[in-house]
Amino acid sequence: MGLVSRVVEAAGIPTVCISTGRDLTVKVKPPRSLFLNFPMGNTFGKSGDIDTQTQVLRMALDLVVTARQAGILVDAPLQWPTPFTLDLPPANREEQLKK
Repeated sequence: MGLVSRVVEAAGIPTVCISTGRDLTVKVKPPRSLFLNFPMGNTFGKSGDIDTQTQVLRMALDLVVTARQAGILVDAPLQWPTPFTLDLPPANREEQLKK
């Protein structure tokens, strides 16, 4: 998405990438990024958690206005409410971790 963001920005449209993969976002360097330490696939929070979803959206929109440098990456101060781990059956876990 970061590469697409650059093309969209070149057309004069501001973008913000909302990311759950900080290491990849650092490498791609989109114009503006908001990092959330949430499980992949839950970028805006848990399903039905309107308060968190609204908060993430507001942070992203605020970044459009406040970012003063290209490639900025902001760590959102939000925390996932429960620990998230790789939840695979033991037989599959070792096989998946090798990939």
